[in-house]
Amino acid sequence: MFLKSISLQNFRNYTKSEFNFDKNTTLIIGPNASGKTNFLEAIFFLSRGGSLKTEKDEQVVRFGEEIARLSGLIGEVGLEVIIAKAGGERSINQKKYKVNGVSKKRIDFVGNLLAVVFSPLDLDMVVGSPSLRRNFLNSVLEQTDIDYRKNLLEFTKALRQRNALLERVRESGVRDERQFEYWDSILIKTGTVITKKREELINFFNNSKKDIFDFTIFYDKSIISKDRLSQYKNAELGAGVTLVGPHRDDFSLHMFNNEIQTTHDVKFFGSRGQQRLVVLQLKLFELEFIEKKLSERPILLLDDIFSELDREHINLVLEMLGKQQTIITTTHRDLAEGGFLKEASVVELVSDGKI
Repeated sequence: MFLKSISLQNFRNYTKSEFNFDKNTTLIIGPNASGKTNFLEAIFFLSRGGSLKTEKDEQVVRFGEEIARLSGLIGEVGLEVIIAKAGGERSINQKKYKVNGVSKKRIDFVGNLLAVVFSPLDLDMVVGSPSLRRNFLNSVLEQTDIDYRKNLLEFTKALRQRNALLERVRESGVRDERQFEYWDSILIKTGTVITKKREELINFFNNSKKDIFDFTIFYDKSIISKDRLSQYKNAELGAGVTLVGPHRDDFSLHMFNNEIQTTHDVKFFGSRGQQRLVVLQLKLFELEFIEKKLSERPILLLDDIFSELDREHINLVLEMLGKQQTIITTTHRDLAEGGFLKEASVVELVSDGKI
């Protein structure tokens, strides 16, 4: 997969900029706050149809502007995302997706640009909230499996409706079982598919050879069924939300202790360095999984990770160059002066998105 170019208009701190890329490695150099992470976020937006950093898409529109526009050329395929922000106190977001000029739904837009991002934010995956780990699973599976995208979308919509019903019941004290039966059936059907595909992905991780750091993943799946929904019926009325299902999934990462032949949770017993290596290994597995499923090597986006890794593991990352198109952001100009990156194309951001 080859991203030839990308154009940004009113996206974050970019007024109007265009970037062209080398087939191998491109190094984006610039001081802090020059727009390096925003630049990679734009590529991520073209890949996933949403932001890398925020749930509110209107926040990517440059301050004082109403519309942000992103476009990219992947081989001969043109991708475009338009994010429109309505004015006033009750601002409304509108996103439009286009492939070769033809409007698409997000579910059909995702998958045209395959990308794996490794940034300092990912290092919180081990110690952060379960939502970060679920987002990681979703990020991998949404790119590789349209069936997963469809079921996740349907599950999310049904969950929103069911939670609204629970809130209504809590306020009124009146429960219409027929309404719950309808949404329950959708949640059970789609949730079962989501759980199965997440389990398959985790099995892939566990069965893959770990060259960087040896660990195993324990999948704490929240199975959804009629019996479990019935079991949590009273608790849900008190909470006002659905308490079982893949939206409650989590997984934990465990490293081995050879002396006593057991495992320890990396979240609680691993050093910061070990936690970083676990995430790096997961990112390598993400690359391999996508390539295995789609027979296409995704683009690798590395966002200023060299400040987080030691020299030995920086070299491990750099050895991956050449296996796919790679775009790297950094504040360190010396990375372009020797070693693996001496042949890289270089783009320098002076300040505020200016090249």
